[in-house]
Amino acid sequence: MTLDEDALEYHRTDPPGKLEISTTKPTNTQRDLSLAYSPGVAAPCMEIHEDETDAFTYTAKGNLVGVVSNGSAVLGLGDIGAQASKPVMEGKGVLFKRFADIDVFDIELEEDDPQKIVDAVKMMEPTFGGINLEDIKAPDCFTIEERLREEMEIPVFHDDQHGTAIISGAALINAAEIAGKALEDLTIVFSGAGASAIATARFYVSLGARRDNIIMCDSSGIITEDRVAAGDVNKYKREFARDLPAGDLADALEGADVFVGLSIGGIVSQEMVRSMGDNPIIFAMANPDPEISYHDAKEARDDDVIMATGRSDYPNQVNNVLGFPFLFRGALDVRATEINEAMKVAAARALADLARRDVPDAVVKAYGDEPIQFGPDYIIPKPVDPRVLFRVVPAVAEAAMDSGAARVEIDLDSYEAQLEARLGKSREMMRVVLNKAKSEPKRVALAEGEDEKMIRAAYQIQEQGIADPVLIGDEGTIMQSAANLGLDFSPTVADPNAGTYESYAERLYELRQRKGVTRSEATDLIRRDTNYFGSVMVEQGDADALLTGLTHHYPSALRPPLQVIGTADDVEYAAGVYLLTFKNQIVFCADATVNQDPDEDVLAEVTKQTAKLAERFNVEPRAALLSYSNFGSVDNEGTRKPRRAATMLQEDPDVDFPVDGEMQADTAVVEEILQGTYEFSTLEEPANVLVFPNLESGNIGYKLLQRLGGAEAIGPMLVGMDKPVHVLQRGDEVKDIVNLAGVAVVDAQQE
Repeated sequence: MTLDEDALEYHRTDPPGKLEISTTKPTNTQRDLSLAYSPGVAAPCMEIHEDETDAFTYTAKGNLVGVVSNGSAVLGLGDIGAQASKPVMEGKGVLFKRFADIDVFDIELEEDDPQKIVDAVKMMEPTFGGINLEDIKAPDCFTIEERLREEMEIPVFHDDQHGTAIISGAALINAAEIAGKALEDLTIVFSGAGASAIATARFYVSLGARRDNIIMCDSSGIITEDRVAAGDVNKYKREFARDLPAGDLADALEGADVFVGLSIGGIVSQEMVRSMGDNPIIFAMANPDPEISYHDAKEARDDDVIMATGRSDYPNQVNNVLGFPFLFRGALDVRATEINEAMKVAAARALADLARRDVPDAVVKAYGDEPIQFGPDYIIPKPVDPRVLFRVVPAVAEAAMDSGAARVEIDLDSYEAQLEARLGKSREMMRVVLNKAKSEPKRVALAEGEDEKMIRAAYQIQEQGIADPVLIGDEGTIMQSAANLGLDFSPTVADPNAGTYESYAERLYELRQRKGVTRSEATDLIRRDTNYFGSVMVEQGDADALLTGLTHHYPSALRPPLQVIGTADDVEYAAGVYLLTFKNQIVFCADATVNQDPDEDVLAEVTKQTAKLAERFNVEPRAALLSYSNFGSVDNEGTRKPRRAATMLQEDPDVDFPVDGEMQADTAVVEEILQGTYEFSTLEEPANVLVFPNLESGNIGYKLLQRLGGAEAIGPMLVGMDKPVHVLQRGDEVKDIVNLAGVAVVDAQQE
């Protein structure tokens, strides 16, 4: 099928379109419905009648944006009318929801009169927290936005004007630095003088470019003062008229530092590129075909050409999705009256800063696993980078508060955690742990220190203040890799073959001499096996925690810590736990990695250790010992083990959390079954600690929940060890390493 055929099938598949309305409160009972509508709805109505700002408290207004268009300038399609523009506006709603968790009503107006559009939108102010104007032709879009900004007390933002300005502005900040040029010294040539070009030129001035250094060209050539005098340009173009001789785009580009294309494809030649100044910056953003192709622009010069386009198949895509969702998110959360220049500048600078940071593995994978580092081919973040939400949005909110546009003040320290929670429950849970870790960082040994992921993780761990990482491995290799990755930090390195670690070998020999290990073998293990080295380092107190397993099978990675560090004094068995997060629920699953066929003693111990882990995540544990039977409905050795374990725990005076079993999985997590059928259970609420009867069921269970239930997984987290040790899964991403480092630090704090 062609792309067009795929797109048509995508849009017409039931239900047609791309958006739907869903409820956010229970609607299962008569009481629920009476609260949602009549008679209960009268109470919030009267509260809002007394104080209209209460609409933000009792309704969805504070998270609702109206996307408004008349379809007069749809990108790449032109004036197709209001009805035909609806798929685009629905798509805009998808992007708002996907990237910033903002709800949208798309509003298509069959109207060409700017004043009538203003009147219609103004009348909808009680409905929305903000208005996004879209695909309205110039100069009508200027008029409509200006009037609505003056007459409405909610943010009004024309994305076609300002979106490209903000994203390309971020790119310009970084491109200028790479090219070794100051913004105020750049000669900038624009091809195109429509709404987007005018707004972008204005925005570059806000960033520090000089208006006198901007040359703007339309289809008739350079916009000059002579053309203004002749009445050849409208009032918006006059703003960038220059006292220059008449000329075309080729004349304007001679010696220029920057080309900004917001016009039509194919109008810039390689000869024009060669006429530009040293290390030129070329933003060819016409869609779908840029003013000059990426390859032609690169091949035109021997020096560095820093190139950006509007296309996803070339580096440095100027994509408005990096802007509007996050501007509105910040604006809505402080109830801003407008999106002003300070907020837009803050967004651009935050985007520019983010592009200089290490890129998450998930983003790298999304773009073909090719390395992504700050440089000529990476000057703006990728649209799928989840960090944009909690880097850009706080900057926008802070600028709104500082500039007086905000109607409420928010705590920026806690705001980032709230934003991360919008990306999923797992990020919310990890924020709890990482904040604890930052309060008292510990030394965390990273056994496979020469691995690129471990080095990148160490950089992030150190930069975020989570821990003091120690990379174990060859120091020269590690330092060279850090330099190659562009990581500006000096990691602590423990090199087994360069330092004096005879005491480590002696300690390993002491621990394992009656387990078949000779003194020479102990020395050899310390020098060549970083798992043994790291285990002894932690056992001796030279590090507080150990992470390993990234390049090893789980059993082989677990063996050295078990042999050297062992379990805690009051614990006989270690276990592996996964934290699974759903939209509104979390569960801890144990044991999924260690104990193959546990008896009741092991099951009881695993339950206690998992409950302690839950408490570190600020979760009050409620434990269920799982089986295929409920409370004695089947009696055999398999069902007796979890039943006896539950009894042991209930009789243990040190156990202060509710626990019951044996029970089926749905009984454990469905309140109607638990309280309706088995009201005698000691669990008054669904369980959040699920203890599986054996390793086989635990591993199968957590993976099914993750894949079919749509859960996000954190782990495996190793519990029961004498010192904090966590064994990674082979192929884990950098964020997984960082998360487990945070868990390890909190473990060490407990120690």
